[in-house]
Amino acid sequence: MGPFFRHVAARLRKSGAQVSKVNFNLADAVYFFPFPSGALYRGSLQQWPEYLAALVARRSVTNIMVFGDCRPYHRSAIECASKLGIEVYVFEEGYLRPNYITLERHGVNGYSQLPRDPAFYRSIEARPCPPAPSVKLAYLHAAFHSIVYVLICSCFGWLTPRYSHHRDIRWHRQGLLWLRGGLRRVSNTLRDRKLAQALAAGTLDYFLVPLQVHLDSQITHSEFRDVTEFIQVVVRSFAASAPKSASLVFKSHPLDRPYRDYTSLIQSLRRKHNLELRLHYVDVVNLPAALKNARGTIVINSTVGLSSLRNLVPTVCLGRAIYDMPGLTHQGTLDDFWNTPEPVDPGLLDKFVYFIRVETQLAGSVWSGLT
Repeated sequence: MGPFFRHVAARLRKSGAQVSKVNFNLADAVYFFPFPSGALYRGSLQQWPEYLAALVARRSVTNIMVFGDCRPYHRSAIECASKLGIEVYVFEEGYLRPNYITLERHGVNGYSQLPRDPAFYRSIEARPCPPAPSVKLAYLHAAFHSIVYVLICSCFGWLTPRYSHHRDIRWHRQGLLWLRGGLRRVSNTLRDRKLAQALAAGTLDYFLVPLQVHLDSQITHSEFRDVTEFIQVVVRSFAASAPKSASLVFKSHPLDRPYRDYTSLIQSLRRKHNLELRLHYVDVVNLPAALKNARGTIVINSTVGLSSLRNLVPTVCLGRAIYDMPGLTHQGTLDDFWNTPEPVDPGLLDKFVYFIRVETQLAGSVWSGLT
């Protein structure tokens, strides 16, 4: 994640801790400079647990930190740590976005050990929190560090030939894809203008479905194979059970723009279920306004679901999420949600947000560091 772990290491060392860093490719090592980085791991994924166990013993490691808990090397590290009886801390992008970083023991999102019992949150006393921090130019930092990382990793991949990244990061392929994404951004802005105005003005009676990135590891915490299957299930239920006056709006994820365009799928589903002008697929809209004016929100387990709840919009979660519990999300079926969505309990929501803010959120950006 760019220079993030360099900042984390600096904080830890300042407090007196010893820090060891495992690098899987040259980009990892470059971004940890000037701290001593140790050996570059050049083995395979299959050899990784044995290497890690030896490293833990040799350096008397008491804690392991990773970014994300679904990447193959990280899942293996977490399993290894469990066998060795040492603590694991997992960083992730903030549950409360923007300007926060998540840090939990053992796992995040679907692997999180946060209570799912509303009685637990109702029993706590919420106190005033410091104002939300402001992290400037986060997107530009993310874009810059992503490009630099991909270039280093691609050009010097021969140093770690057995390393397997969790995504395709070949620089020439990514360059072409993001060029396509830029062109789509321009054309979709023109295409979506009228619908975007209707969503922002609240003149359309609609349910909103914010899509997740097609490679989002959190989709594994659900019964869906992929985003396409999720779309088909939601449309089928909407066509069968939703009020005839309501529309269904799918919102693409901006980071998925270079990779996926579900226009053809939506068009075929519109014809198949005779939905005509009731089914929409949109890209460039003001998401906060679209959430605020929606009749309800349907997600797999995206953090956008939490944003929907904070707007007091009824929300149904079709995967496993930290906020999916009675009093916050709809607990009935998707077919029931269209006509009788369960409301959000504002008091419970305030206490839930307070607890995760205090217990799991750090001020800063994963692309720049802690504030």
